[in-house]
Amino acid sequence: MPASTQDGDHSVVNKPAPTGDGKMKAVRFHGKEDLRLEDIPEPQCGKGQIKIKPAWCGICGSDLHEYIGGPSICPTEPHPITGESIPLTFGHEFSGVIEELGEGVSDKFNVGDRVCVQPIIYDGTCGACQDGLINCCYQNGFMGLSGWGGGLSEHVVAPEYAVYKLPDNVGLDVGALVEPLAVAWHAVNASPFKPSDSVLILGGGPIGLSVIQALRARGCRQIIVSEVSAMRKQYAKDFGAHHVLDPTKDDIVARCRELADGQGVNITFDAAGVQAGLDQAVLALRARGTHVNIAIWEKRCNIFPNDLVFREKTYMGVATYVKGDFQEVIDAISDGRLDMCKKMITKRIGLDEVVEQGFKALIKDKDNQVKILVRSSGEI
Repeated sequence: MPASTQDGDHSVVNKPAPTGDGKMKAVRFHGKEDLRLEDIPEPQCGKGQIKIKPAWCGICGSDLHEYIGGPSICPTEPHPITGESIPLTFGHEFSGVIEELGEGVSDKFNVGDRVCVQPIIYDGTCGACQDGLINCCYQNGFMGLSGWGGGLSEHVVAPEYAVYKLPDNVGLDVGALVEPLAVAWHAVNASPFKPSDSVLILGGGPIGLSVIQALRARGCRQIIVSEVSAMRKQYAKDFGAHHVLDPTKDDIVARCRELADGQGVNITFDAAGVQAGLDQAVLALRARGTHVNIAIWEKRCNIFPNDLVFREKTYMGVATYVKGDFQEVIDAISDGRLDMCKKMITKRIGLDEVVEQGFKALIKDKDNQVKILVRSSGEI
């Protein structure tokens, strides 16, 4: 079904929320290494929209890249859908509690519901959206990166189609992890994975650990992880990797062939975005294996096509998630198939600690952090 039919009238919901006289706290990105906790107008709930009091918000690798070297994702000119440009409120991995329902919102939502937000912004009318590929919208953006507010604030307004209820047995802290888990879930869904496959994952950070969980939930026979950090190697083992290799000590290609029938792995998932890792991953694949790129690269990489051509290997890119992925992840958390989520949380901080204890901690203490959650409001 075309996105515009599924989601109602995008001309109504794809508008910035009006603001009132009230003020709220929000963490705003002004440019490279420039995050500020500011008082800004509190958004008001419009037609087809839901007003949420954010509870917990994760700091994503994309946020960190923007802080260190941006703006690159955040628009410096008005975004084609939101009409906004920096400074913008950060935070796209978040959960919260509904505080108000706009006109026309369906009766499946109630004030007080605990929810998480799928942050993709899309027009609903382009060819990709009409094909159901909202993650590939030709004008897409993200709440918390492209406008419409974000989770690092005391209040946010989202279109109804972006809001997902959390079951009673899923906490608001875990609800803030649905977004990164959905990235991994989608990557596995989009790949040709079969439970009998051997798989190599590059990187044991939040997305790499999420891929481990998604593969475990599907009964993967053999999960191999390549990671340098001692703490993240231990996390990979704890989360269910069968073998954890260190690329500074192990011959990744030789070990993968040894562990996978002498041929190599069926699929590689790149959650690191490092040239040396890519080179190893392509060579670690067996004939007709598939390399799945999840990572957002900071600079161009090199690929030698012959490494793919002569063994008919496939290189594919995956981007965020599509309709259905968020609900599938929520269901998998609720029924216990994704049972390690909470162990990803290594630190909890307040809005006023975001720069020093959040972003700078992820830069200076990367090896000892996986997911830092920010408490955006009093709701827990």
